[in-house]
Amino acid sequence: MDIRKLTRFFLWCTIVNGAVLIVSFAVFAIGGTEFVYQMHGKWFAVPRETFDAILYLLLGIYKIAILVFNLVPYVALRIVAKG
Repeated sequence: MDIRKLTRFFLWCTIVNGAVLIVSFAVFAIGGTEFVYQMHGKWFAVPRETFDAILYLLLGIYKIAILVFNLVPYVALRIVAKG
């Protein structure tokens, strides 16, 4: 595979995953989690405070995953391509 195609692939992965993260955070910040909480409340007995903490934790893990698996390879390929 060509290094330019791989670089472009990681760029678009970073952009798409970043957009998903931003939309997810916006929904979480605006308070649109009530629907999700009600759906999962039917299956699992989790207090609202715990549910919010779990969502916040998952958003943090997702952000770290984007950085590690999308952004870092993109930056590394850009550095290698220049050298």
